[in-house]
This record gives sequence, structure tokens and C-alpha cells, in this order.
Amino acid sequence: MVKLRLDPEDELMHPLEEAENFNESMYFNFYDPSTKLGGFVRLGNRPNEGKAEMTTCLFLPDGRAAFMFNRPQIDNNDAFDAGGMRFEVVEPFKELKVAYKGGVLLLDDPLEMAHPRKAFTSNPIAQCEIALTYKGISPMFGGEPVADDGSQLDLEGHEDAFARGHYEQHVAAVGQVTVGDDSWDVSGFGLRDHSWGPRYWQAPWWYRWLTANFDDDFGFMISIIAGRDGSKRIGGMFLVDGEYHNVNNAEITTDWKGEDYFHDRITAKAETGSETYEVTGEVMTLIPLRNRRTDDEGNELMTRIGEGMTRWTCNGRTGYGLSEYLDQVIDGRPVGLGEA
Repeated sequence: MVKLRLDPEDELMHPLEEAENFNESMYFNFYDPSTKLGGFVRLGNRPNEGKAEMTTCLFLPDGRAAFMFNRPQIDNNDAFDAGGMRFEVVEPFKELKVAYKGGVLLLDDPLEMAHPRKAFTSNPIAQCEIALTYKGISPMFGGEPVADDGSQLDLEGHEDAFARGHYEQHVAAVGQVTVGDDSWDVSGFGLRDHSWGPRYWQAPWWYRWLTANFDDDFGFMISIIAGRDGSKRIGGMFLVDGEYHNVNNAEITTDWKGEDYFHDRITAKAETGSETYEVTGEVMTLIPLRNRRTDDEGNELMTRIGEGMTRWTCNGRTGYGLSEYLDQVIDGRPVGLGEA
């Protein structure tokens, strides 16, 4: 029998595992409706590969994006502190601090990131500073699967893994963001996650990850993860007055835009134990990111991750969050096209 374990100590760094593709990462997003500024940051440690993955992405009020990705060198898993980004746990499950200081690429058209080399050579770099305090406004969702006796499970075939442990939480974000000569005081809401264990971005065939905050009393996360064999894992939760209600079933329909098939409008229907929610989303700004890896047979694998700053409507209320669409790309087409 398998159950989920989650302790306050899981907010801290986990022991480095032997798998070459061991990853430990934290992710934070936010949106401030008063300034119309949103974005996300992520730092993933891959010490057995000698590097980290650092991502800073801001969706600016005028429709531009400020973006930076880097693979700074690391040789341990002692802290989240690389590439100008640092995460600090002040009090587990209750308060964390996020800081970034470094350059960002200023994109008048964020879709240019579909071709990163060209985007980085044809757009200016500005200095950026992020200082945000995140406070939990919800319970924790997720954990690490363990056996009934609490012992750790073996991850066989770790080359196909995406995480050993993973949890999420709705949060409030307060602080300041500066890009070039512009500065904003931030007071908004978002969602954060923490993952650890072997990871390849090519493990899922495709997934849809929808996050939203409407206020401190209502939000959601809806997730559909598809495998190469056609299987689907559906999950998520709705935050209602400080409590999580787990999603038992969900359907997502997407309207796509352009020749590159970027998600544009989203309709979702999600069922919890007591309610059925209908959600519509309109992508305000989208930036396409990618991950490439060469497999053991020398084949280049391409994964596209579309990050959409999204305006959500549910139960007559308007909220904001991210819609993240991951697809493996085959012959130039995302594999989840037409699926969800």
C-alpha cells in the first residue's frame, strides 16, 4: 500500500541520490492585479550533472516579458542559491523568501522565445532585482509516496521519472520587483511547488497544469498528465475558505493559436467530492520555452513548455494564474494537440 508523507523537514534540502538526473527544485508564481505584473521563478539543482537550472520570467504590465534562463555550475545540493537566485525557508509551510539579482532579456514579443538563439541575439538585456516574501494561505497538497510502513519506495527506471516527491501550496506574495528603470511594489497571490528525485522533462508525453488565485479564500490547481501509453493522471484541488477539496475528475478543452499551436483559450470542468466547477481561461501573455536532450541512441528529444499568464473566470469571479502546457514535439507538432 502507498501513501503520501510530508513533514516540515521536506521544506529543506533532501539527500543527494545516485541517479544522474537527480533534481531538487522550487518554483514560485505570482500575479498582482493592481499593477498587472506577474511571473514565476524556478531553481532546479542537478548536482550530479554539475549544474542548476535557473529561470526568471516576468510578464510586464505593457505585454512585454522579461526572461532569463541559465545553467550555473554547482557541485552539491546544500541550498537553493545559484545563478543570482536564492530561496530561503523562514518557517516551513508558512513563509519563504525569494530573491533574484541579474540580467533579463526584454522581449517586446514574448513568442520570439520559440527560437531562443535568435531571441537572445536580437533583444536587449536589462538588470533585474526580485525580492518577494511568500506566505502560505492554504494547507499543503502532495508529498512523497512511501510504503505503508513509511519506508522510501524505489524508483525503478529512473530515466522515465519526473519526481520522487512533490507538493504545492497557494500563497500570498509581497515585495518589490525592478526591471531596468521600472520598479513595482508587489502585493498579490500565487502558487508554489517543491520537487525532488530523478527528473527528465521528457518523462511525460504531455501535461496541462492550471493554477489560479481569485483571492485569499478561493483558488485552484488542475492537472492532467498523459503518458506515452495513453494513460492519464488527473489531479488537483480547489481552495475554498482555507480548505483544499481534491479534484477527482477533470476535462480540459483548448483553443489553439497560430501556426505553432500555442494555447490561447481554455475551458475546464473539474469535479471534487461535493462540487462541479466550470472554469474558463484567457491567456494574456505567453512565452514558449523548451528543453532538449539527446537520448542514449543519439536521438534529439524536444520538449516545449508553454507558459501562459492567464485570466480565469469561475463562479462569476475573476482570478489570475499560470497555464503551463508541456508537450513533446514530434515533426514540429505538440503531441497533446487535440487531446486537451
